[in-house]
Amino acid sequence: MSIQTRRERERAERERLIVTAARELAEAEGWDAVTTRRLAAEIEYSQPVLYSHFKGKTAIMAAVAVQGCAEMAVELRTARTAAKGRHGALAAVGEAYTAFARRRPALYDAMFTLRVDLPFATPEAPAALQEAFGELLAAVEPIAAEGDDPGLLTETYWAALHGLVTLMRSGRLPERAHQRRLELLTRHFTAGAQRAGA
Repeated sequence: MSIQTRRERERAERERLIVTAARELAEAEGWDAVTTRRLAAEIEYSQPVLYSHFKGKTAIMAAVAVQGCAEMAVELRTARTAAKGRHGALAAVGEAYTAFARRRPALYDAMFTLRVDLPFATPEAPAALQEAFGELLAAVEPIAAEGDDPGLLTETYWAALHGLVTLMRSGRLPERAHQRRLELLTRHFTAGAQRAGA
């Protein structure tokens, strides 16, 4: 193994360590607890070493968000492909999305709530973000009515799921009706497709 290869591997390992420590700290204590000083202490590297990998906390959160989107894409794909029919796929994706958000609140915040330096909804978006959105699109597109823009319809479905998650977490919507809300959302989103013979 060349010295260059070893250095690249060590650098990648340090970055993975920083991102993992940030995720764990955020899940345990919230993103306010994640500081470069605290992370440097957690991973036992100096702050300058940390800054040689990331410009600051926002850049670390962006790396966490990309990692989270990759994980979410896998969970959404698994749910979608295991379901039967268009209605079932949409319902399964909605359930998987909200379960992911509820199970990993700090990770979800980095992905979709907090400001991070990532391009969303553009061709320049990281592949993991495009992949996660692509899984939502794969569930929504089959239920799109003639003339619907599948991308905009997917954004609307995503916004509805995000709204449910956010409003429940803030206590604005009671948890007890979560499953019923998901069923209503799926039923109304698939109503046109069912009339067309889904």
